[in-house]
Amino acid sequence: MSTTSAAPAARDSRRWMVLAVVCVAYLMLTLDMTVMNLALPSAQEDLHFSDADKQWVLTAYALCYGTLLLIGGKLADLIGRRETLLVGLLGFAAASVIGGAANSFGLLVAARAAQGVFAALLAPTTLALLTTTFTDAKERAKAFGAFSAVAASGGGLGLLIGGALTSGLNWRWCMYVNLLFAAFSLIFGARLLPRQPRTKSSMDIPGIILVSGGLFGLVWGFSNAAEHSWSTPSTWVFLVAGGVLLIAFSAWQARADKPLIPPRVVLDRNRGGAYLTSLLVGIGMFSVLLFLIFYLQNEMGYSAIKSGLALMPMIIVTGIMANEGNTRLMPKFGPRPMITVGMLINAGAMVWLAQIDTDSGYASAILGPLMLIGLGMGLIYASALNTGTTGVDPQDAGVASATMSASSQLGGAIGIALLNTISASAVSDYLADHADGKPGPELFQLAAIEGYVQVFWWAAGIFLLGAVIAGALLRSGPLPTPAWGEDSAEADKAEAAVH
Repeated sequence: MSTTSAAPAARDSRRWMVLAVVCVAYLMLTLDMTVMNLALPSAQEDLHFSDADKQWVLTAYALCYGTLLLIGGKLADLIGRRETLLVGLLGFAAASVIGGAANSFGLLVAARAAQGVFAALLAPTTLALLTTTFTDAKERAKAFGAFSAVAASGGGLGLLIGGALTSGLNWRWCMYVNLLFAAFSLIFGARLLPRQPRTKSSMDIPGIILVSGGLFGLVWGFSNAAEHSWSTPSTWVFLVAGGVLLIAFSAWQARADKPLIPPRVVLDRNRGGAYLTSLLVGIGMFSVLLFLIFYLQNEMGYSAIKSGLALMPMIIVTGIMANEGNTRLMPKFGPRPMITVGMLINAGAMVWLAQIDTDSGYASAILGPLMLIGLGMGLIYASALNTGTTGVDPQDAGVASATMSASSQLGGAIGIALLNTISASAVSDYLADHADGKPGPELFQLAAIEGYVQVFWWAAGIFLLGAVIAGALLRSGPLPTPAWGEDSAEADKAEAAVH
């Protein structure tokens, strides 16, 4: 493979502002995964669309985002990460304006789909820029600590911001708010981001068709199962087709001259373990960001804003622990103990949440598990994002970052479908077993809580499985420093000597 081999360019004093640009851009994406959840009822009332159509405001974004991530990562490597980031920011901002001004359901869904397309450009590019900008071990730890805190807390902040904007202004500001983030990253990114080496390669067209079709099939299939049921024929048609296409994609990558994802990227034990970890965390965390919100609002009577504020302890602890984990723990212990312990802590938190009942209070039943989840997620994010992009050549940074993002996105789609099904089944079984005549409000409440409890138990099992996989695949000890990182470190020493 022919590449322009050079140490990453952003090794001057501006690199910390580059970190700010990257973090703000990625925060915009993570917010958008959840910020519209609390705005949907207001948007539905304003634009007069049905309950059946409501899912498309979320699904359109998720489908385009999840399907195109790997292509976005490859484009970042081919045409340059600076250019890809700026195009992604402009496109995402424009789509947000259109969505905020939408006067019809169709235009809102089209804008959300366009957001997903440009998010697929932005997500892998931000992580790739971080990977190639910070190569010194100590600086990399600090940078990934900040980025991990943003990645881990964005979903919860999206719920808080979505509730505040919807209540204080209107649902359209959940789209317009993106302009603030995009404007900051565009202004400073255009001035500060250096031009980085491009890969002298070409797009793997058969690979693109296979992986895009496969990811579309899986995301659509799981989304369809969440909205309708597992018995719907179209659910299994798309899931089976998606699985077959991804198997064909894997076989093609092993023999393609210039594969979309070089096998060396995913076959490394550390990176492979990080991608699986991201998938399982994506599944399990929906029990917090979706069903715990339902419990707070429907059973405890919290408002949208109060529900978001209730999650703040988790967000704060996650941010602190992600930074501490990257700067202090990861350099000493490596990814295996960090992710394994984080998964076990999360499993314990889910078991604790599974003890809720009709009389549970926030301080006695919710706050403690949230703090534990923050601790566990901080450890996981501190390790997984760093590990999934470490040890790759500069020309592979984009696809490695995209694989990390795609794992998380696919995990979210699986989590929604799986946990929704488990909850609905638990509710219907409880009503069937306990109804004596016509069910009353109290019985419906008990049935709903049974659904939440079953979801939390399943989430505990998912995190426990993650602990087993992390312990089996990941390695202990410090992550390796790439050769191009060593060259950059020497340049830093020379720069320090001059000053």
